[in-house]
Amino acid sequence: MPGIDEERSFVPLGVAIVTVSDTRGLAEDKSGDTLAARIEEAGHRVTGRTIVRDEREALRFAVGSYVADPATDVVLTTGGTGFTGRDVSPDALEPLFEKRMDGFSNLFHAYSNGTVGTSTLQSRATAGVAGKTFVFVLPGSSGACRDAWDGVLKAQLDYRHRPCNFVEILPRLDEHLKRGKLRAGA
Repeated sequence: MPGIDEERSFVPLGVAIVTVSDTRGLAEDKSGDTLAARIEEAGHRVTGRTIVRDEREALRFAVGSYVADPATDVVLTTGGTGFTGRDVSPDALEPLFEKRMDGFSNLFHAYSNGTVGTSTLQSRATAGVAGKTFVFVLPGSSGACRDAWDGVLKAQLDYRHRPCNFVEILPRLDEHLKRGKLRAGA
């Protein structure tokens, strides 16, 4: 049965938040606030918080900077997952993924269906691994961020969660990169 194994110690992670918006600043960033509060309530630390415009290169640069930061284990983006011309988050970030996490989108939509019904279809939420960092691309509403955290991320970012969790595999995320370097140098 899935759940928390109280015999294991909690392992805090570094989590960065990137809000994608042409109109919001930090004072109006309710989605970022929602994520930051949940991250800290869970016992993790926010390693950075950035707002970038809905522009591919700016978003890739911001996320790439956090991926390169050894203090950041997870990047959560919020915004830009819809279908309008300015919604570019999945398109900008999926090329950074060495591995896509299709199951995240499936679980997010299943959970979100319970809160917003079929409106969940209006999001192209996605996730993957870039380098040795998990990247989750979330919709821009605070409700969707709440759904993603409460329904999926809170458990998977807790080392005590059984039968398995993302924290357990963090040390091995870059194995494929190391093997590639060894082959290239052989």
